[in-house]
Amino acid sequence: MQNELYILQEQQAELMRRYAALRAENAILHQANEHQREELLRTHEELANLQREYKQIQTALALVSDSPQRALAKRKLTELIHLVDKALQNIVE
Repeated sequence: MQNELYILQEQQAELMRRYAALRAENAILHQANEHQREELLRTHEELANLQREYKQIQTALALVSDSPQRALAKRKLTELIHLVDKALQNIVE
């Protein structure tokens, strides 16, 4: 009986050591996960900025070049300006 109790205590101590090790590993993984999440958000923001810049460059090139795209870009910008003007009028009223 004493021997069995000793074995149970040793097994419990081993389980507690494993549990502590797993908790430490879990904390490290949580930190790594949080770091990756922050990096992903930063990268996503950079991508959105680059996409905006690309659109601006496309628009600028379309306005400068002599192509059918120039007329289309001007028409779209004019439509956008009219929409903004209407929205501003609605706000004022």
